[in-house]
Amino acid sequence: MRRKPLSGLPSLQTKSIEQKRNFSGAWKSLQLCLIPCRTFFEPNYETGKPVRAKIGMANGDPLAIAGLWRSWKEVDGSQTLAFTILTVNSAEHSLMNRFHKPGDEKRSVVIVPPTEYGDWLYCRSTDEARSFLNLYPAEAMHAEPFPLPPRKPKQQSEEGPEQTTLLD
Repeated sequence: MRRKPLSGLPSLQTKSIEQKRNFSGAWKSLQLCLIPCRTFFEPNYETGKPVRAKIGMANGDPLAIAGLWRSWKEVDGSQTLAFTILTVNSAEHSLMNRFHKPGDEKRSVVIVPPTEYGDWLYCRSTDEARSFLNLYPAEAMHAEPFPLPPRKPKQQSEEGPEQTTLLD
């Protein structure tokens, strides 16, 4: 059976990390990873409608998000790798509490400071790894509206509808 492609990056709330079947084994085995990026995006509903916000470091530097990775064998014997980003509650964070739908839990990705990349990747216990699952200081972050461009009408070729990817 073929798995349906994901429309976005999967995230895992750290409060339930040990109960989630897909990644609990990766957590217990300390299969920790870093997801490098310049910015990430969250929906802001302060206007009443979702407006995409671009969030990054205040100084413009790249950042790395804490994650878990795992692998499994497909029916055909090939190996597939997957990862998830880790999130924590951000209700008390002056920047990240502005995102997600009203009434939904406010969450933020876990940003690992550059000086702690090695420490995160080589944690020796889940207790040590859990010590990294914190909110990044709001004053070191920056957010700005970054609405999606208007959608292009889908064009059809003789071979069928145009295929889109996450990398367009």
